[in-house]
Amino acid sequence: MSIELLVMWGGFILASYAVVGNDAIQTLGTFISSNEKRPWYILWIFASVVLTFTLVYGWAVNQGDVSYARLERYPLPDPLAWYYLLPPMVLLSITRLGIPVSTSFMVLTFFNPENLASMMFKSVSGYFVALIAAIIIYLLVTNLLERKFMERPLTGLNKTVWSVFQVLSTGFLWSMWLIQDFANIYVYLPRELSLNELIVSLVIILTMLGIIFSARGGKIQEIVKVKTNTTDIRSATIIDLTYGIILYYFKELNNVPMSTTWVFIGLLAGRELAVRWRLGKLDSNAWKNVFLDLGKVTLGLFISIALVYIIRVVA
Repeated sequence: MSIELLVMWGGFILASYAVVGNDAIQTLGTFISSNEKRPWYILWIFASVVLTFTLVYGWAVNQGDVSYARLERYPLPDPLAWYYLLPPMVLLSITRLGIPVSTSFMVLTFFNPENLASMMFKSVSGYFVALIAAIIIYLLVTNLLERKFMERPLTGLNKTVWSVFQVLSTGFLWSMWLIQDFANIYVYLPRELSLNELIVSLVIILTMLGIIFSARGGKIQEIVKVKTNTTDIRSATIIDLTYGIILYYFKELNNVPMSTTWVFIGLLAGRELAVRWRLGKLDSNAWKNVFLDLGKVTLGLFISIALVYIIRVVA
C-alpha cells in the first residue's frame, strides 16, 4: 500500500471520528438526551439506517459524489502528503476538551484556504438565522406547549405518538446535517467513489458512530443537557424539526459548505432565551450560558483557522 493511500484512508478514519464525535452529536444531542433510558444500540441502529440511505442515495444520484457537490471547490491534492493528517488529529484533541470547534473550518480550509470567507459568512449567518428563528418560534409556542410539557409528563398513547413524531423529525434533521457535513469527512477520498470505496467508508463511519453512541455523546453532549427541558421528547422533537428546516434552507441556498455548529448553538441560544423569558426565569445565568456557548464556538473558529495556517506553514 502506498503512502498516499495510507494518508487517504488514515485521514478519512480520523476525520470520521472527529466529525461524528463533534458535529454529529450536536445534531443528535436532543435525541440522545430524551431517550437516555433506551439502549444505546437501538439509537445507533436508527441513526445508521438514515445515514446509510442518505449516503447511498447521494452516491447514486450524483455519479459517485457523496458530498452533494460541496467538494467542487476542494480538489483532492496530488500528491496527498502526510501533513494532511494533522487537521483531524488536532480536532480529536480539541473535541476531548468539549470545545465545539468547527470541523468545516478546520478540515476544509486546510484543503483550500481561498474559500474561507464564503464559508465563514454562511456559517455566522446560520447562527443569527437560527437565533432569531428560535426566539420567534419559542415566544409563540412556550405558553402553548413548553409550559404544558413541563407540567404534564408523557404517558400511554401520547408518549407513543410523540415518539413517532420525534423519530420522523430526527430522521429529517439527521439527513439534512449529513448532506452538509459529508464533505468534511469525504474530502480525503476521491470525488467519485467506486462501489468498494463506498462500502468500506460506510462501515468505517458506522463504527465511529457506534463508539460515540455507546459513550452517550461524550463531552459535547453537555451543551445540550444544561438547556431547559431538552430531555422531554416533545421539546426535543420541536428543536430537531426547527433545526432541520434551517439546515434545509441553507442546503438549498447554495453548495458552499458551512459549519453546522453555528446553527446548532444559535438555535439552542434562541430557544433558551425565549423559553426562560416566557416562564419568567430569564436571569443572568441564562445570558451567561448563551454567551459562554457563543464564546466556545467563536474560540473554536479562531483556533481552527489559526491551526490551519500554522500547520500549513510548519508542514
